[in-house]
Amino acid sequence: MGTTRLESVPEPKYWHLKTVLSDALDSEFAVGEILPNERELAARFGVARATLRQALEQLELEGRLQRRRGVGTTVAPPRVGVAVGDYAHGWTDASGEDAWQTVESVEAVPPAEVARLLELTPDTPVHRVRRTRMTHGQPLAAELLYVPGDSVPGLAAIDTPSGLARARAVLRELRRLELEGREQTVELGSARADDAKELDRLPGAPVLVVTTRYLAQGRPAAVAVATYRADTCRLTFGDAAGEELLAG
Repeated sequence: MGTTRLESVPEPKYWHLKTVLSDALDSEFAVGEILPNERELAARFGVARATLRQALEQLELEGRLQRRRGVGTTVAPPRVGVAVGDYAHGWTDASGEDAWQTVESVEAVPPAEVARLLELTPDTPVHRVRRTRMTHGQPLAAELLYVPGDSVPGLAAIDTPSGLARARAVLRELRRLELEGREQTVELGSARADDAKELDRLPGAPVLVVTTRYLAQGRPAAVAVATYRADTCRLTFGDAAGEELLAG
Protein backbone atom coordinates (compact mmCIF):
# COMPACT_ATOMS: atom_id res chain seq x y z
CA MET A 1 0.00 0.00 0.00
CA GLY A 2 1.67 3.22 -1.16
CA THR A 3 1.99 6.43 0.79
CA THR A 4 -0.63 9.08 0.04
CA ARG A 5 -0.62 12.42 1.86
CA LEU A 6 -4.02 13.89 2.54
CA GLU A 7 -3.34 17.61 2.70
CA SER A 8 -5.79 20.30 1.54
CA VAL A 9 -8.65 18.05 0.43
CA PRO A 10 -12.12 19.69 0.27
CA GLU A 11 -13.99 16.76 1.86
CA PRO A 12 -13.50 15.35 5.37
CA LYS A 13 -10.15 13.65 5.65
CA TYR A 14 -11.62 10.37 6.87
CA TRP A 15 -13.98 10.21 3.86
CA HIS A 16 -11.17 10.80 1.39
CA LEU A 17 -9.04 8.27 3.26
CA LYS A 18 -11.88 5.77 3.03
CA THR A 19 -11.84 6.13 -0.77
CA VAL A 20 -8.07 5.67 -0.91
CA LEU A 21 -8.25 2.61 1.34
CA SER A 22 -11.10 1.14 -0.69
CA ASP A 23 -9.03 1.40 -3.88
CA ALA A 24 -6.13 -0.29 -2.11
CA LEU A 25 -8.37 -3.12 -0.93
CA ASP A 26 -9.38 -3.77 -4.54
CA SER A 27 -5.86 -3.73 -5.94
CA GLU A 28 -3.52 -4.89 -3.20
CA PHE A 29 -5.34 -7.17 -0.78
CA ALA A 30 -7.09 -10.53 -0.98
CA VAL A 31 -10.22 -11.58 0.88
CA GLY A 32 -9.30 -12.56 4.44
CA GLU A 33 -5.95 -10.77 4.39
CA ILE A 34 -5.04 -8.87 7.55
CA LEU A 35 -4.43 -5.13 7.24
CA PRO A 36 -1.40 -3.46 8.83
CA ASN A 37 -1.98 -2.12 12.32
CA GLU A 38 -3.46 1.32 12.93
CA ARG A 39 -0.15 2.94 13.83
CA GLU A 40 1.46 1.84 10.58
CA LEU A 41 -1.53 2.87 8.46
CA ALA A 42 -1.78 6.27 10.13
CA ALA A 43 1.92 6.91 9.52
CA ARG A 44 1.70 5.89 5.86
CA PHE A 45 -1.20 8.20 5.13
CA GLY A 46 -0.10 11.05 7.36
CA VAL A 47 -3.32 11.18 9.38
CA ALA A 48 -4.24 10.99 13.02
CA ARG A 49 -5.29 7.58 14.29
CA ALA A 50 -8.72 9.02 15.11
CA THR A 51 -9.15 9.91 11.41
CA LEU A 52 -8.00 6.44 10.40
CA ARG A 53 -10.47 4.80 12.77
CA GLN A 54 -13.33 6.80 11.24
CA ALA A 55 -12.37 5.59 7.77
CA LEU A 56 -12.02 1.98 8.92
CA GLU A 57 -15.38 2.11 10.71
CA GLN A 58 -17.04 3.39 7.55
CA LEU A 59 -15.48 0.62 5.47
CA GLU A 60 -16.64 -1.92 8.04
CA LEU A 61 -20.16 -0.50 7.85
CA GLU A 62 -20.05 -0.81 4.06
CA GLY A 63 -19.01 -4.45 4.34
CA ARG A 64 -15.48 -4.01 3.00
CA LEU A 65 -13.72 -4.86 6.26
CA GLN A 66 -14.26 -7.16 9.24
CA ARG A 67 -12.84 -6.75 12.72
CA ARG A 68 -12.30 -10.18 14.22
CA ARG A 69 -11.55 -11.05 17.81
CA GLY A 70 -7.92 -11.97 18.32
CA VAL A 71 -7.12 -11.49 14.62
CA GLY A 72 -7.42 -7.83 13.68
CA THR A 73 -8.97 -6.07 10.70
CA THR A 74 -9.34 -8.24 7.60
CA VAL A 75 -10.69 -7.80 4.09
CA ALA A 76 -14.29 -8.98 4.03
CA PRO A 77 -15.75 -11.41 1.49
CA PRO A 78 -18.70 -10.26 -0.65
CA ARG A 79 -21.95 -9.85 1.25
CA VAL A 80 -24.23 -12.87 1.48
CA GLY A 81 -27.80 -12.46 0.23
CA VAL A 82 -30.11 -13.39 3.11
CA ALA A 83 -33.86 -13.80 2.58
CA VAL A 84 -36.14 -12.84 5.46
CA GLY A 85 -39.45 -13.72 3.83
CA ASP A 86 -42.08 -16.02 5.31
CA TYR A 87 -40.46 -19.24 4.19
CA ALA A 88 -36.90 -18.37 5.12
CA HIS A 89 -38.03 -17.11 8.52
CA GLY A 90 -40.24 -20.09 9.30
CA TRP A 91 -40.44 -21.71 12.71
CA THR A 92 -38.49 -24.80 11.80
CA ASP A 93 -35.47 -26.42 13.37
CA ALA A 94 -33.69 -27.33 10.16
CA SER A 95 -30.12 -28.17 9.32
CA GLY A 96 -28.22 -26.95 6.31
CA GLU A 97 -26.09 -24.11 5.04
CA ASP A 98 -28.73 -21.39 5.51
CA ALA A 99 -31.07 -22.34 8.32
CA TRP A 100 -32.18 -21.21 11.74
CA GLN A 101 -30.81 -23.42 14.49
CA THR A 102 -32.73 -23.57 17.75
CA VAL A 103 -30.66 -23.05 20.90
CA GLU A 104 -32.90 -22.84 23.96
CA SER A 105 -36.10 -21.52 25.49
CA VAL A 106 -36.70 -19.91 28.87
CA GLU A 107 -39.59 -18.10 30.49
CA ALA A 108 -38.75 -14.40 30.79
CA VAL A 109 -40.24 -10.93 30.94
CA PRO A 110 -39.78 -9.28 27.52
CA PRO A 111 -38.34 -5.80 27.00
CA ALA A 112 -40.89 -2.99 27.28
CA GLU A 113 -41.07 -2.41 23.52
CA VAL A 114 -41.65 -6.12 22.83
CA ALA A 115 -44.37 -6.22 25.50
CA ARG A 116 -46.03 -3.27 23.78
CA LEU A 117 -45.94 -5.03 20.41
CA LEU A 118 -47.44 -8.14 22.00
CA GLU A 119 -50.10 -5.99 23.69
CA LEU A 120 -49.14 -7.37 27.08
CA THR A 121 -49.01 -5.61 30.42
CA PRO A 122 -45.53 -4.96 31.83
CA ASP A 123 -43.87 -7.81 33.71
CA THR A 124 -45.95 -10.48 31.94
CA PRO A 125 -43.64 -13.47 31.32
CA VAL A 126 -43.49 -15.12 27.89
CA HIS A 127 -41.59 -17.95 26.24
CA ARG A 128 -38.29 -16.61 24.88
CA VAL A 129 -36.72 -18.83 22.23
CA ARG A 130 -33.14 -18.19 21.16
CA ARG A 131 -32.05 -19.15 17.65
CA THR A 132 -29.01 -18.56 15.45
CA ARG A 133 -28.71 -18.48 11.68
CA MET A 134 -25.62 -19.87 9.98
CA THR A 135 -24.34 -20.09 6.43
CA HIS A 136 -21.15 -21.93 5.37
CA GLY A 137 -20.26 -22.26 9.02
CA GLN A 138 -20.43 -18.50 9.60
CA PRO A 139 -22.91 -16.89 12.01
CA LEU A 140 -25.20 -14.45 10.23
CA ALA A 141 -27.88 -13.64 12.78
CA ALA A 142 -29.02 -14.16 16.34
CA GLU A 143 -32.72 -14.13 17.13
CA LEU A 144 -34.90 -13.86 20.20
CA LEU A 145 -38.46 -15.02 19.60
CA TYR A 146 -41.01 -13.90 22.21
CA VAL A 147 -44.16 -16.02 22.43
CA PRO A 148 -47.09 -15.38 24.82
CA GLY A 149 -48.52 -18.41 26.57
CA ASP A 150 -51.90 -17.87 24.88
CA SER A 151 -50.28 -18.49 21.48
CA VAL A 152 -49.08 -21.97 22.46
CA PRO A 153 -51.72 -23.42 24.83
CA GLY A 154 -50.60 -26.96 24.02
CA LEU A 155 -47.45 -26.43 26.06
CA ALA A 156 -49.38 -26.80 29.30
CA ALA A 157 -49.03 -30.58 29.06
CA ILE A 158 -45.30 -30.50 28.39
CA ASP A 159 -43.12 -30.91 31.49
CA THR A 160 -39.78 -29.63 30.15
CA PRO A 161 -39.47 -26.12 31.64
CA SER A 162 -36.55 -24.82 29.58
CA GLY A 163 -33.72 -25.75 27.23
CA LEU A 164 -33.61 -27.08 23.68
CA ALA A 165 -36.52 -29.53 24.06
CA ARG A 166 -38.76 -26.75 25.35
CA ALA A 167 -37.72 -24.47 22.47
CA ARG A 168 -38.59 -27.11 19.90
CA ALA A 169 -41.94 -27.65 21.59
CA VAL A 170 -42.71 -23.92 21.41
CA LEU A 171 -41.86 -23.82 17.70
CA ARG A 172 -43.93 -26.93 17.06
CA GLU A 173 -46.97 -25.36 18.70
CA LEU A 174 -46.45 -22.11 16.79
CA ARG A 175 -46.59 -23.99 13.51
CA ARG A 176 -50.17 -24.96 14.36
CA LEU A 177 -51.27 -21.34 14.15
CA GLU A 178 -52.85 -19.90 11.02
CA LEU A 179 -51.00 -16.62 10.58
CA GLU A 180 -52.94 -13.68 9.19
CA GLY A 181 -49.98 -11.42 8.50
CA ARG A 182 -46.82 -9.85 9.82
CA GLU A 183 -45.31 -6.43 10.35
CA GLN A 184 -41.59 -5.77 10.00
CA THR A 185 -39.21 -2.94 10.82
CA VAL A 186 -35.48 -2.71 10.12
CA GLU A 187 -33.02 -0.53 12.03
CA LEU A 188 -29.28 -0.04 11.88
CA GLY A 189 -27.76 -0.52 15.31
CA SER A 190 -24.71 -1.59 17.30
CA ALA A 191 -24.10 -5.11 18.57
CA ARG A 192 -24.68 -5.61 22.28
CA ALA A 193 -22.22 -7.78 24.17
CA ASP A 194 -24.36 -10.94 24.05
CA ASP A 195 -25.21 -10.54 20.34
CA ALA A 196 -21.59 -9.76 19.50
CA LYS A 197 -20.45 -12.99 21.14
CA GLU A 198 -22.96 -15.08 19.18
CA LEU A 199 -22.10 -13.34 15.91
CA ASP A 200 -18.32 -13.50 16.44
CA ARG A 201 -18.11 -9.71 16.34
CA LEU A 202 -16.79 -7.02 18.64
CA PRO A 203 -19.29 -5.17 20.86
CA GLY A 204 -20.49 -2.07 19.05
CA ALA A 205 -20.06 -3.57 15.57
CA PRO A 206 -22.74 -2.48 13.06
CA VAL A 207 -25.78 -4.74 12.88
CA LEU A 208 -29.20 -4.75 11.26
CA VAL A 209 -32.05 -5.37 13.68
CA VAL A 210 -35.16 -6.87 12.07
CA THR A 211 -38.23 -6.83 14.32
CA THR A 212 -41.18 -8.93 13.12
CA ARG A 213 -44.62 -9.06 14.71
CA TYR A 214 -46.72 -12.06 13.68
CA LEU A 215 -50.51 -11.81 13.80
CA ALA A 216 -53.07 -14.60 14.26
CA GLN A 217 -56.78 -14.53 15.15
CA GLY A 218 -56.78 -10.75 15.22
CA ARG A 219 -54.02 -10.39 17.82
CA PRO A 220 -50.23 -10.58 18.10
CA ALA A 221 -49.02 -14.18 18.20
CA ALA A 222 -45.27 -13.63 18.55
CA VAL A 223 -42.50 -11.08 18.11
CA ALA A 224 -39.07 -11.93 16.71
CA VAL A 225 -36.06 -9.66 17.14
CA ALA A 226 -33.30 -10.82 14.80
CA THR A 227 -29.86 -9.19 14.80
CA TYR A 228 -27.97 -9.58 11.50
CA ARG A 229 -24.33 -8.83 10.80
CA ALA A 230 -24.29 -5.64 8.76
CA ASP A 231 -20.81 -6.36 7.39
CA THR A 232 -21.70 -9.62 5.66
CA CYS A 233 -25.47 -9.57 5.01
CA ARG A 234 -27.55 -8.25 2.15
CA LEU A 235 -31.15 -8.65 3.28
CA THR A 236 -33.94 -9.46 0.84
CA PHE A 237 -37.61 -9.03 1.70
CA GLY A 238 -40.88 -10.39 0.36
CA ASP A 239 -41.97 -13.90 -0.51
CA ALA A 240 -40.33 -13.65 -3.92
CA ALA A 241 -37.25 -11.90 -2.49
CA GLY A 242 -37.90 -9.08 -4.92
CA GLU A 243 -36.74 -6.27 -2.67
CA GLU A 244 -33.26 -5.81 -1.30
CA LEU A 245 -31.79 -3.77 1.53
CA LEU A 246 -28.03 -3.32 1.62
CA ALA A 247 -26.45 -2.44 4.91
CA GLY A 248 -24.36 0.67 4.76
